Amino acid sequence: MPAPADTTSPPPRVAAASGRRANVPLTAAALAALLAVSALVAIGAGSASIPPADTAAHLWAALTGGHVPIEEAGRYQIVWQIRTPRVLLAALVGAGLGAMGIAVQAMVRNPLAEPYLLGISAGASTGAVAVGVWGGLGALGVYAVSGGAFLGALAAALVVYLAAVQSTGLSPLRLVLVGVAMSFALQAAMSVIVYFAPNAEAAGTILFWTMGGFGAASWATLPVVAVAVLAGIALLARGSRILDVLSLGEETAAGLGVDTGRQLARLLVLTSLVTGVMVAAAGAIGFVGLIVPHVVRIVVGADHGRVLAVAPLAGAVLMVWIDLLSRTLVAPRELPVGAVTALIGVPVFVYLLRRRGYLFGGS
Repeated sequence: MPAPADTTSPPPRVAAASGRRANVPLTAAALAALLAVSALVAIGAGSASIPPADTAAHLWAALTGGHVPIEEAGRYQIVWQIRTPRVLLAALVGAGLGAMGIAVQAMVRNPLAEPYLLGISAGASTGAVAVGVWGGLGALGVYAVSGGAFLGALAAALVVYLAAVQSTGLSPLRLVLVGVAMSFALQAAMSVIVYFAPNAEAAGTILFWTMGGFGAASWATLPVVAVAVLAGIALLARGSRILDVLSLGEETAAGLGVDTGRQLARLLVLTSLVTGVMVAAAGAIGFVGLIVPHVVRIVVGADHGRVLAVAPLAGAVLMVWIDLLSRTLVAPRELPVGAVTALIGVPVFVYLLRRRGYLFGGS
C-alpha cells in the first residue's frame, strides 16, 4: 500500500489555527479510556443483558484461556463469539472513517467531503448488489458479497482516477466532479439491478446491507479490517505535513515543493483501499467521516498531526454507541447503522454550519 507522503523532502509544517486548543495526549488518553468503557458496555448490552462485571470476566476468560462454568457457557458465547467481534468491527470502522474523512477533505479542499464522495462507496454497494442478486465469486463462499463490494470499490476508484487525471496530474476539482458523477451513475445502476432482481427477499437483504451494519461481524473478518484501517491511519499520520500543505491549495503546495498530482494519486489509492475494505465488511455508513473531522478540529485545531491523533479514537467511540443504539432502540428489530448516522449527523452538521465563526480547519 503506497504511503501518502514523500518523506525524502518533507515540507515545513503549516501552523495551526490560533486560539486555545485541547491537550492532544490528554484528549487521546481520555478518548481511549472512554472507548474501553464504551466497548465493555456495548458488549454486555442487548436482548440478553449481561452486567459489566460478568462481561469483563468472560472477556478475561477468553483472553487467558480461563475456566467458564457450564451454566455460563451460553452467555460466554454471546459475549465472545457474537458481540465482541461486532463491537471491535464498529470501533475499527469508526476509526477508519474518521481518518479517511480527514484525508479526503484535505485532498479536495472541501469541508463537505467524506470518504464516500469519490464514488468508492457507490462502487462497493453496486458490486455487493451485483454479486448478491446475480451470483458470482462462489469460491469466496459466505464472503462473496463482501468480495464483490471490495472489487466494486477498487473498480470505481480506478475509473475515477482515469477520468480525472490530466497530463499535469490530478486536480481536486476534477476528483470531486468525477466522483460525484460516478456516484450517481453507480447508484442508478444498483437501483436497476435491484429492480430486476428475481428474488425480492435477496434484494431486500442486500439493500439493508448497503445501508450499513455490523451484524455479519466475525473473528474471521476482523484481521483484514484491522490491518487495513491501522495501516491507513499510520500512513496518514506519517504524511500529516503533506495534508497540511494540500489543504492550502495547489499553488501554495507547489511553492512549498510538493508534487500535488503525485500526492493526490497516492491519497486516492490509500483512501480507496481502506474505504473498500470497510464497506466490504460493514456496508456504506455515511456522515461519520464528515462530522468527526470537523468536531475534532474545533477541539484540537487544524494541524493534521493533532487531528489524526484524536479523530480515529473519536470515530471509534461514536460508532460503538451508534451501533449499540441501532440494535437496541427498536429491539428485537435492528435499524441500519447508516440510517442512524444520518439522523444524528445531519443536525450536528447543520449546527456546525451555523456555529458563529466556524471555518474549515478551525473556529
